[in-house]
Amino acid sequence: MRVWDLFVRVFHWSLVLGFATAFISGEVGADTIHVLAGYLICVLLASRLYWGFSGSEYARFRSFVFSFGETSTYIQGMLKGHPQHYFGHNPAGALMVFALLGLLVLILLSGLLTLAAIDYEGPLLFLANRVSDETSYAFHGLHEFLPIVGLALVVLHILGVAVGSVQHKENLVRAMLTGKKNQQSHSDSSNQNEK
Repeated sequence: MRVWDLFVRVFHWSLVLGFATAFISGEVGADTIHVLAGYLICVLLASRLYWGFSGSEYARFRSFVFSFGETSTYIQGMLKGHPQHYFGHNPAGALMVFALLGLLVLILLSGLLTLAAIDYEGPLLFLANRVSDETSYAFHGLHEFLPIVGLALVVLHILGVAVGSVQHKENLVRAMLTGKKNQQSHSDSSNQNEK
């Protein structure tokens, strides 16, 4: 069954490449590459925001917004080894998607503010003389700290994919490459929320 459309798959792997490039270039001081990777991530996030409202069924944000109760039930099932199956994002995966997207927005904003206030470049340059040096370096510190949080979330995401692949007996990495998941024969797949 086709679940992930081409846009979602290209976005996902482009974001992986963009984040890795931005992180590594930031660590080694390759500023031009770092800034270009940041702009690429900005474009990717803006595109994903649009696709989250206009894309295919499982790409739309509304398909993976879950109540606290449903999320709690899913996580309890996951901890017991028998979570309910979802064709699209499950509630735990949905939390991770929103956490990663939100964190990336904060990383990009802090980066753009740093670029404007310290390097006097970028689209937020109009703010350069409106913030103090102390505030400028606070943005810079935040921009250096948030990617570490991002790495922690990436590790949790990878662990979640591994656990989900085992518990649901499906290769989630392959699904993000091909766009297809196997239809589940067990009864819990019929309980999938179609939003």
